[in-house]
Amino acid sequence: MSFDYIIVGGGTAGCVLAHRLIRHGGNKVLLLEAGPPDHSMYVHIPMGLGKVAGDPRYMWYYPSEPEKATGGKPGVWLRGKTLGGSSSVNGMVYARGNPADYDRWEASGATGWGWDTMRRAFVEIEDHELGATEWRGAGGPLHITIHKTRSRLGEAILDGCEHLGTPRKEDINSPDQHGVGYSPQTIGKGRRMSAATAFLRPVMSNPNLTVVTDALVEKIEISAGCATGVKYRKGGKVETVGCRGEVILAAGAVGSPKILQLSGVGPANLLSRLGIDVVVDRPAVGENLSEHKGTWIENHITTPDSLNVWLSGWRLVREAIRYQLFRTGPLANGVLINGFIKTQPDLELPDAQISFFDLTVVKGATSMTLEKKPGFMAGAWQLQPESRGYIRLRSPDPEDFPEIRANFLTVEKDREVMVRAFRYLRQLMQTPQLSPLIERETVPGREVQSDEEIVEASYAGENAYHATGTCRMGSDADAVVDPYLRVRGVEGLRVVDCSVMPTQVSSGVNGPVMALAWHAGGLIAGQAAGPKSPLTN
Repeated sequence: MSFDYIIVGGGTAGCVLAHRLIRHGGNKVLLLEAGPPDHSMYVHIPMGLGKVAGDPRYMWYYPSEPEKATGGKPGVWLRGKTLGGSSSVNGMVYARGNPADYDRWEASGATGWGWDTMRRAFVEIEDHELGATEWRGAGGPLHITIHKTRSRLGEAILDGCEHLGTPRKEDINSPDQHGVGYSPQTIGKGRRMSAATAFLRPVMSNPNLTVVTDALVEKIEISAGCATGVKYRKGGKVETVGCRGEVILAAGAVGSPKILQLSGVGPANLLSRLGIDVVVDRPAVGENLSEHKGTWIENHITTPDSLNVWLSGWRLVREAIRYQLFRTGPLANGVLINGFIKTQPDLELPDAQISFFDLTVVKGATSMTLEKKPGFMAGAWQLQPESRGYIRLRSPDPEDFPEIRANFLTVEKDREVMVRAFRYLRQLMQTPQLSPLIERETVPGREVQSDEEIVEASYAGENAYHATGTCRMGSDADAVVDPYLRVRGVEGLRVVDCSVMPTQVSSGVNGPVMALAWHAGGLIAGQAAGPKSPLTN
């Protein structure tokens, strides 16, 4: 069997693409996903994310290389491995980045991908409970709601931020990004709105769409400079499927460069050393890796306004019944509060994101186990890190994980922003609004005071799972894909996911990837205006 389009990766971008390509024309589309269907109830219950994160059936656990910023130990990069990808396992925060991010893309050579384009895409995909504005959508496939919990703790956090000069906002995705508010969430009627739920499910019954799960792609078949199909493994059997149109890689910042390299598109010296035939020498494949590195403060508090209390003992039973009957309560929500701050008053744009979770977890537990005492976590990360890493094959075996080296905090500016963001959180804990609720700081502890100690403590912080850039889009000859997202040097092959982002977005990547894939689907299906000047491979 042959298809018009083969989408490699049934994650966030892949589900949106399948929706667009099926809805616009009589295209026959094959969607290949390495993981299983998203049937687990914990995928769909918002607070089920703790269960899913510990389940290897639904997660990739990519090991990263030891480095100073990980305390000299290997890190673990979590990614979703099911329909919907990471949108099925993430914290469900819906943030769009700063308009300046996309204008920066366009200025760097990603012609046609500025804020005007991306704003339209965001508006078209959104069904926001706050209603439509010039910059916010309603009536689209993606339901977005505001976190419903209102507590003494949440109000104290927001009032404390205002005390420090960070304005409170009803919608943190307003074009003027500076501000803090209750989190916008990809949650609808108390259930997670993953890309699979919002975009793939409405077209699953279309006879032109074929979805194959548990299918590990081994390589893109390339003949005479043209992508002709995909080789994949399912249930121990290797299959090759042909494509009469285009192959579209949507496997993410780790998966897409890995598959390109396995297919002979990448740095020639690396591929030759591994015994892989070089199809196109493209040194930039896997380079330009950017990720948000987090720093965290945890506190025990004097008020019971914490999931540690609400989801323990008989209260957990009560909330489970409440959720089952009404789809409301703490099980129906995600991250409490999010915001974007300026760590220096003279900055034009925010340079750090802050997030607040009304819970703390037992350290070292194999799954997310809440502490008994009430508490909350506060995190911060730099929005535009300058440190860059890479993704490279370790071997020609498709089942081997690639080498991931993030090079976190190797640029001095990144360390400086990290320290200032941490100190902002510390100042917040000492405001007259919040300090009366804090019993004591448990992580990293008040003994951490100097800049050097703060940086050292930040090494224990997780990355934010916002990797981008490893198949950079641009108009220059070194870019992996052009502004039509076509892989340079191979006809009939595109990449559509966070790996094509030239630079980071100033937020999480879930919403931006959906908007990117939405616009890309229109480009591919001929439904949207493309870049202003024609480009060739």
